[in-house]
Amino acid sequence: MIVPGRLLRRVRAGAERSPLNGSGFCAPESITVTSPAFSDGGAMPASSAGKGVGDNISPPLRWTGVPAATSQLVLIIDDVDVPLPRPLLHTVAVLEPGLGGVDAGGLHPGADNIRFTRADLGHRGYAGPRPIPGHGPHHYRFHLLAVDQRIGEGITTARALLAAVRGHVLARGVLTGTYERG
Repeated sequence: MIVPGRLLRRVRAGAERSPLNGSGFCAPESITVTSPAFSDGGAMPASSAGKGVGDNISPPLRWTGVPAATSQLVLIIDDVDVPLPRPLLHTVAVLEPGLGGVDAGGLHPGADNIRFTRADLGHRGYAGPRPIPGHGPHHYRFHLLAVDQRIGEGITTARALLAAVRGHVLARGVLTGTYERG
């Protein structure tokens, strides 16, 4: 039997097709994003894998270097290896600038000081890795953007959020985790 993931193994969106690459998102990479659950470029724990694969528990995240002029933070988790025309946005959240991180499982609707917009698959909240079996390792990037203006409550989709923050990014940071299903 041929595994579909193996057939699509060379088909990947690529980081260069990310909506976060364009003008309006250029900013110093002065924010450091870390996790005690995995190192940058390292494998994410199985507990963080998505529904039906793992426990769908967001990993703990910490960050430093947020500029004092930050009005809000935006956290976007994307998969650059999905076999689609652009990376898939798994999680899109607006956070208050005073947060220095989130605990394991902290990225869920109803969490204090966190508001979610609808991500690419129509959900709100954390959606962990669920790569196609046999497709090889996928890279999940945890982008943290510091923005200089408040993001309106009426912004409910990832597309609208990206449009609202374009040109308002003061600083950014990224942590990359990998996940693979055999």
